[in-house]
Amino acid sequence: MQCSSIKYALTLIALGCAGECLAAGAAEIEHAGKTPRTVVSMVNYTVPDVRMVTESGKNVSLRQELDDGRPVMVNFIFTTCASTCPLSSETFSIFQDRLAGQRSSVHLVSISIDPEQDTPERLREYAKSFSAGPSWQYYTGTLEASQTAQRAFGVYRGDKMGHTPVTLLRAAPGKAWRRIDGFVTPEDLMREYKAALKTQE
Repeated sequence: MQCSSIKYALTLIALGCAGECLAAGAAEIEHAGKTPRTVVSMVNYTVPDVRMVTESGKNVSLRQELDDGRPVMVNFIFTTCASTCPLSSETFSIFQDRLAGQRSSVHLVSISIDPEQDTPERLREYAKSFSAGPSWQYYTGTLEASQTAQRAFGVYRGDKMGHTPVTLLRAAPGKAWRRIDGFVTPEDLMREYKAALKTQE
């Protein structure tokens, strides 16, 4: 069994995930090294110019936030999710730790797909539970703004219960996005990140 799979299993137990989350983690372990857990594609997305609110309560332009010059990684979560979101958030947390002294050079972005429930206060608590550092921001706002962002990145599924794990990575503004569909591990994410940076050389 791969070390990453073991860590995922322990993470799931520590998070106290519901049955569907444990099942997802079991699938990760069962298929490790057998069939691809993820599908990676290159896509050109236009970041929508919508206003959102950070976990600190600041009203911002999502386009300006994502186009700040740094490599950016985006996922979509909601704080009451007991299946895919804790696993996706833990992946970001481990990836953040592995960046070590380079943390500030990568912008991690988590956008709520349940903004009516996910207030800045709730997002702050959620961010704290995953040890989010200064370069990992959470965004909420109006339902319209959240859905506009979801549609722009091809992740809108009609309601929060239908969402699937998707991670987006872009090396710099103006570059194509790497879209990772499926349960990405920290190792997967680091590999894709390094590959994206090589396209800048």
